[in-house]
Amino acid sequence: MNIEKYIRDIQGFPKEGILFKDITPLLINPEARTNCLKILVDSLEGQKIDKVVGAESRGFFFGMLLAQKLNAGFIPVRKPKKLPFETISASYELEYGTDSLEMHTDAIQKGDRVLIHDDVLATGGTAKAVCDLVQKLGGEIIQCNFLMELTFLNGREKIKDFPVFAALTY
Repeated sequence: MNIEKYIRDIQGFPKEGILFKDITPLLINPEARTNCLKILVDSLEGQKIDKVVGAESRGFFFGMLLAQKLNAGFIPVRKPKKLPFETISASYELEYGTDSLEMHTDAIQKGDRVLIHDDVLATGGTAKAVCDLVQKLGGEIIQCNFLMELTFLNGREKIKDFPVFAALTY
């Protein structure tokens, strides 16, 4: 099955000049979603994962499915002031602005083997911020895992110290 046919292009979203990759058709189709999950899990063959970190918000969809499939804990990384407990934060730049992310301070224990998941690797800012949060708490990053990578934005360069996998590349 070609999961790429379940990714819809939206021109000019969230602002003019951006070509947004909409994963909604992938989420709607159970067969495509299951196939995509298998591709992501297969990229981790032989790896033990203790925690899966999903970046807000589209990283939550497959992040939670990955955690379930890998029998691992799931950690949501969210925008500021969205988590109720004590947090650490990291700032980042993305292709259309700047933002920051937060994670609970007790989410990762020193030595936890961590899979970081998000929907898209674009400029790498979000992924780098999540890596910084995981490392601050003593986690070992096993892989940065994405549904798709926009290679022309060179995001992989920001996370070059970690293994990277993308189910689709553009």
